[in-house]
Amino acid sequence: MLTPASSFFRNDPFAQLERMTRDMDRMFPGNWSNAPGFPAVNVWRGDEAVAITSELPGVELEDIEITVKDTTFTLSGERKAPDAPKGARWHLRERSHGKFSRAVKLPFVVDPDKVEARFKNGVLQVALHRPDADKPRRIEIRGE
Repeated sequence: MLTPASSFFRNDPFAQLERMTRDMDRMFPGNWSNAPGFPAVNVWRGDEAVAITSELPGVELEDIEITVKDTTFTLSGERKAPDAPKGARWHLRERSHGKFSRAVKLPFVVDPDKVEARFKNGVLQVALHRPDADKPRRIEIRGE
């Protein structure tokens, strides 16, 4: 026996998909699609410079490299695997290790001679200054 066409519209597949999405969000909280890579970075912009900070726990200074080319800042390095005593088996292992790389698109070209970087207590702070020729200039308007 055929069912009336109106019964097809009572079971909205999009409503079911929405319900399933809400259920998944409840079971697995957090926004997985927008999760940042390692290391997470904060970027601030001013008229004169861009400031970047990044927390790098467990990374040694000699294992960090930063480069700047045009409008791209790249932070790369390696966090070495922790040493475990011989015969020990991991019970819980949540901290990742290995090589990493993050590239950040900057809002303007950076003067590579005016880059300052500091690393203290596992926090990298970088100031990237804008070249004088690239800074906006106020233009005087003359009246008649």
